[in-house]
Amino acid sequence: MIPFNRILLCYDATPEGQLALRAGAVLAQQLHAETHLLSVLDTTHWSSGYDVLSATRFDADDEFARETLDEGIARLHTWGVDAMGHHAAGSAIDEISRLASQLKVDLIVIGHHPHGFFARWLSGENHALLLDRVSCGVLFEVSR
Repeated sequence: MIPFNRILLCYDATPEGQLALRAGAVLAQQLHAETHLLSVLDTTHWSSGYDVLSATRFDADDEFARETLDEGIARLHTWGVDAMGHHAAGSAIDEISRLASQLKVDLIVIGHHPHGFFARWLSGENHALLLDRVSCGVLFEVSR
């Protein structure tokens, strides 16, 4: 079995993210892996305007992403997993691949909700881009 010594868990508080967090926690415990948790404020759907409402919304969304990170760290601690938290803003695919490379992780655990091609295209989800940008294993926890 390939050793997974360093794991990056991606968490966004969705049901899929919660499943991925739990699966990642179990893996981290069983493998005694160094564990990192990433919460990304995905700004790819933002307008390019810089008005007051955009700034206010960004601040509120950024605060929610930070609270999500704190919640994820707390859940991991209750499950007996110590993790280092990371927060980023930008494209989720860019930020996940950047941090995975920077930390030299062996495995990324991420939640996924199965959609049809059209729904993924509309929402901007493209996990194939992530797979093309990382040089480690990726585990998708799929909800039904």
